[in-house]
Amino acid sequence: MDKVRSELKISERRACAALGQHRSTQRKPARGRDDEAALTADIIELAKTYGRYGYRRVTALLRHAGWAVNAKRVQRIWRREGLKVPQKQPKRGRLWLNDGSCVRLRAERPNHVWSYDFVEDRTHDGRKFRMLCLIDEFTHEALAIRVKRRLNATDVLETLADVMIIRGPPAYVRSDNGPEFIAIVLREWMAAVGSQTAYIAPGSPWENGYCESFNSKLRDELLDGEIFFSLPEAQILIEAWRQHYNGVRPHSSLNYRPPAPESFIPRSGGIVPWASAPAVEGARSPTPNMALETAVH
Repeated sequence: MDKVRSELKISERRACAALGQHRSTQRKPARGRDDEAALTADIIELAKTYGRYGYRRVTALLRHAGWAVNAKRVQRIWRREGLKVPQKQPKRGRLWLNDGSCVRLRAERPNHVWSYDFVEDRTHDGRKFRMLCLIDEFTHEALAIRVKRRLNATDVLETLADVMIIRGPPAYVRSDNGPEFIAIVLREWMAAVGSQTAYIAPGSPWENGYCESFNSKLRDELLDGEIFFSLPEAQILIEAWRQHYNGVRPHSSLNYRPPAPESFIPRSGGIVPWASAPAVEGARSPTPNMALETAVH
């Protein structure tokens, strides 16, 4: 505009009035941040990788990777790029007594209350497989996800034993009244190791709310977006997701921190491991499916 104004020999005031611009636009040129493009690329990459994460959880991932950014800036870029999470309206229920009080065994410390439940899915050929999901209700950590075509009381016992060897027996184990959980051999074994069963009321899945919430996240973030061509592929990808859930995924109930964070050193200059343009030529950006590729090779 200064070149045009000098050629026409008119004042800045008249030129701005003719173009309908404020005079301050000519005195302080607008300039964006130097890292805006890199931050936008990383936000888009995270939104593509984790389609069910909102901008707050993406902000937490960026901070853990070394970005000095607040939620408002991420939200601005999020809206500018047209990113959003589809609306969901999950049904909720409460267990109330006649006096209006709510009864529930609440976890008070790590290893106090564990809970487990089954989840079903299918491989590409239409065959069913089952998952036994075991979580710690206090830390929200996924202790184990056992994947097999069929799971019975013996598999439940073996899964509990494997985890108890490392963490010790819990005080309570919460579950529904499925035949695999009420088997006599399982109850006798749990009593022998010093754990008590905490069965929910029949037809009341909301009493096992922590595990139901975990199962919904597993289905929403992994099962609904993956095609499993074989059972070994499902086992590898589900275990990789469990490790990501424990060590990387921000939990809103834990102030957007993972229950068992991994130790790592973020790269300098705000470059995150999942950047759309890797710093090293020929390097690949890590994705959840890389665990499968590593295991295959």
